[in-house]
Amino acid sequence: MSKIVVVGTNHAGTMAIKTMLNNYGNDNEIVTFDQNSNISFLGCGMALWIGEQIDGPEGLFYSDKEQLEAMGAKVYMNSPVISIDYDNKEVKALVDGKEHIESYDKLILATGSQPIIPPVKGVEIQEGSREFKATLENLQFVKLYQNAEEVIEKLHNPEIKRVAVVGAGYIGVELAEAFQRKGKDVVLVDIADTCMGGYYDREFTDLMSRNLEEHGVKLAFGQAVQAVEGQGKVERLVTDKETFDVDMVLMAVGFRPNTALGDGKLETFRNGAWVVNKKQETSMKDVYAIGDCATVYDNARNDTNYIALASNAVRTGIVAAHNACGREVEGPGVQGSNGISIYGLNMVSTGLTLEKAKQAGYEAVETSFKDLQKPGFIKHNNYEVTIKIVYDKKSRIILGCQMVSKEDISMGIHMFSLAIQEKVTIDKLALLDLFFLPHFNQPYNYITMAALSAEDLAQ
Repeated sequence: MSKIVVVGTNHAGTMAIKTMLNNYGNDNEIVTFDQNSNISFLGCGMALWIGEQIDGPEGLFYSDKEQLEAMGAKVYMNSPVISIDYDNKEVKALVDGKEHIESYDKLILATGSQPIIPPVKGVEIQEGSREFKATLENLQFVKLYQNAEEVIEKLHNPEIKRVAVVGAGYIGVELAEAFQRKGKDVVLVDIADTCMGGYYDREFTDLMSRNLEEHGVKLAFGQAVQAVEGQGKVERLVTDKETFDVDMVLMAVGFRPNTALGDGKLETFRNGAWVVNKKQETSMKDVYAIGDCATVYDNARNDTNYIALASNAVRTGIVAAHNACGREVEGPGVQGSNGISIYGLNMVSTGLTLEKAKQAGYEAVETSFKDLQKPGFIKHNNYEVTIKIVYDKKSRIILGCQMVSKEDISMGIHMFSLAIQEKVTIDKLALLDLFFLPHFNQPYNYITMAALSAEDLAQ
């Protein structure tokens, strides 16, 4: 019997523990440490909770200490790991305020990520805070359940009328919607000249920008934040172009891998994430890394990359669990598939945008198409869909796809994710067998039409 210690028990860690116990029973002793008081919080639902689009946070948890212990794991909560002796295979943690040493045969690191603290005047975290509490009142970071709970409590204060969200990625855009739904005056600030530029090309991000503005969110793009000011509490957000009088500032400028426990022993990626292979093995034998603290293999780039998504965390947890228990399993790599829904506008993407594909060295081109989801004689619940497929001009291999509609077109992106993984060409996609029924789609599906419009096929 081996002792397997898991450090971190959120998405990746929880899935690793469940996979080991469900598949290998009591063949191994499973011990896990987490510095938090709760397990498996779905942070992607945080904005829904803040914006009162769901009744409460209860459904945002899918596991807990009691469940994992009933399955056979030893679980230490509120127990931060303070150091790891990789040579002697020992983990040192604070359990009930006292140092606790746990030996291991194999180690799975699932330490996740932390909010990026930008070098901005007035943006500081209280010393020793594990919950990212700022020194300035009403300057908020959002990562944990406790962060969302605190924000919701503060929003009950009638003095909180104006909110600035810094960072116009997925989280920032979702939070801007949430605060506006709560009746707040919202300004969304980003140094980039658009929102969500990491996932979509400009014609798509412009649609989302217009959507936000139409619902009352002020956009302040192309502005660098220089300071958050106030006497003990937030009063102003200062950029290089404007000053905004606000009562709360939400920092959503991204996350960085939480890898301080590597202690220089493990190979790291350019952003500090632990480098792993397709078995989730780090550079040290018997040490695995999963979730936001580790790299992934990016099939669109054919290279190692860092893509922090809960879906990736879950899959890497499964892979590491099997390998730690002696069964060789390789992950197939990822495409960075993602989606967002803001005020009913649904956007999904996978792989590379046209801009990023060119930056990656591909001779990238695109083919696009726009049409109604269903035939024109369907008069209700029939919305326009726009699709853009990015592919390599030489090999004709599909590199990415973006779709937008008020229809729920989310399932369609999974096909493109598989296409990128399996190196499918745009030519194969053009005559793919796609069914037709007017209740669902058009006889000439927009996916088919986009592929048929590709260079050398549109004759």
